[in-house]
Amino acid sequence: MSKKTIRDVNVSGKRVLVRVDFNVPLDKKGNVTDDTRVKATLPTIKYLIDEKAKIILMSHLGRPKGGQSNKIFRMDVVAACLERLLGVPVQKADDCVGEQAQQAVSQLGEGEVLLLENLRFHPEEKANDAGFARQLASLAEVLVDDAFGMVHRAHASNYGVAQFLPVVAGLLMDKEISMLGQVLSSPKCPFVAIMGGAKVSDKITVINNLLDKVSTLLIGGGMANTFLKASGLEIGKSFLEADKVELAGQLMQNARDKGVELVLPVDVVVAREMSPNAEAQVVPVNAVPKDSMILDIGPETVQKFTAQFDKVATVLWNGPMGVFEMEPFANGTMAIARALADLKAITIIGGGDSAAAVEKAGVADKITHVSTGGGASLAFLEGQEMPGLTAIQEIDRSEVFSQYPEESVSWVYPS
Repeated sequence: MSKKTIRDVNVSGKRVLVRVDFNVPLDKKGNVTDDTRVKATLPTIKYLIDEKAKIILMSHLGRPKGGQSNKIFRMDVVAACLERLLGVPVQKADDCVGEQAQQAVSQLGEGEVLLLENLRFHPEEKANDAGFARQLASLAEVLVDDAFGMVHRAHASNYGVAQFLPVVAGLLMDKEISMLGQVLSSPKCPFVAIMGGAKVSDKITVINNLLDKVSTLLIGGGMANTFLKASGLEIGKSFLEADKVELAGQLMQNARDKGVELVLPVDVVVAREMSPNAEAQVVPVNAVPKDSMILDIGPETVQKFTAQFDKVATVLWNGPMGVFEMEPFANGTMAIARALADLKAITIIGGGDSAAAVEKAGVADKITHVSTGGGASLAFLEGQEMPGLTAIQEIDRSEVFSQYPEESVSWVYPS
């Protein structure tokens, strides 16, 4: 079974409530500093415009304290950003429920776009309050969920509204499910996974889940320190999850038992302090100074890691190789990003810092799929049940296809 998408329902002339993820980063003046998430939803919005739906967008922005309205977290700046990217007017409601929202929706014409005010101005959103969900649902006739970054949460705007409206996936949601689902069900092999980031504890279930699917597992970032310690190496003042050293050893044994090559750094970039002005040096992993900390993988490790990409068919990357936000420790992460961009293989970035890294490297457009969900992509790869996904209606595509001649299948459900 597959999930229904906006292509499977008639939205023409209908009020369509679209859950998007416009939780974009803002600077101190409240300006959008990265519009990646807004751009990712444009195909869904443009499709609905072309189909002459009445489009009602809803999202949260930031973490307003106590659910109280805060000027910096109002959606006006996001509406302006979306209007610039869409090239059509975007209306803005002063609330997401109540009389103001109802009136704004009542005046919406076919093909027009309305953005509701920040969902998190109402604490009932996070609490999945049924009354709040019912108010949101009253605005429309169908819910389109295009906020993959929220599918692992049961909030009023996704799971709650689904109790009152039929729910289908947007085009971004459909792509996320398809690409990440392929990694779990039928990845093209050889399949290499790159795991980074700070903590082993954040990736334990993902690693165990991937060991049955990958041929090679590359470990970098702060989490590699715990594996190096489990290998009997000293890591100086480096970040370490001391209570996970035994577990790291067990994961390495599990990899050996399953015939998976688990590759650790052979050289690292170290410094006495984590600072943009720190004096960094490259040392072998067996020669980390006692007064230094590991903050990136070294050039020899980069070569060893990228050598694994030879003839690879699928690469999944989740987590940076070092503290890439600081120039002295960005080389490893940037090198991996650029190497993936040059591959003809399917390349999938699991959201979060890895997504930021390929953006910083200027190669995001050369990656097959950059997930918009950090925590959501991890939860998906772990095989967790996702409340937002369970709420989306299902469809048996084999039955749909069987009703039409082969040459018209792409018309029924474009790939």
